[in-house]
Amino acid sequence: MHEERNEIATQDSAPSSAVRNRVGVGLLAASFAFLVGAIVVALFQEGKTLADPGNPEQVARGKAVYAQHCAACHGARLEGQPNWQEKLPSGRMPAPPHDASGHTWHHPDSVLFGITKYSLVPGKYAPPKYESDMPAFGGKLKDEEIWAVLAYIKSSWPNKIREAQREMTRNAARR
Repeated sequence: MHEERNEIATQDSAPSSAVRNRVGVGLLAASFAFLVGAIVVALFQEGKTLADPGNPEQVARGKAVYAQHCAACHGARLEGQPNWQEKLPSGRMPAPPHDASGHTWHHPDSVLFGITKYSLVPGKYAPPKYESDMPAFGGKLKDEEIWAVLAYIKSSWPNKIREAQREMTRNAARR
């Protein structure tokens, strides 16, 4: 009889052990995800960015990705389409320049990344009901490639503009 109780107790504790292991793995995964998120937030709050125009490897990668995916609309030299501030017959706007003559640097990194990954989402990155020819690149490019393109674009800006955009990024991260 005593052996039967031990056998039943052992059988009852087996599932609870498996459940504890699953919960432990889940908590470990959640902790890891939280840590990665906290690191990214800390980088942004310190004014650092994942798009580093001072990183030659990232800028070179970004230049190659830009040439392949962005230059057809935004220009091989970041110059944008002609008359980029005037509506096209379709009612949409031409692709703006990404060099210092455009307004790209007027946006924080989070917005530039979001526009590149998700497109000009009306109500989020564009006015409500806004229509754009800008495709979403989230299905074509990895996040690291998007950050590299942004690093390349930023590398073309004069230091004064880079600093202004860096401050904008810092301020946006504090909100």
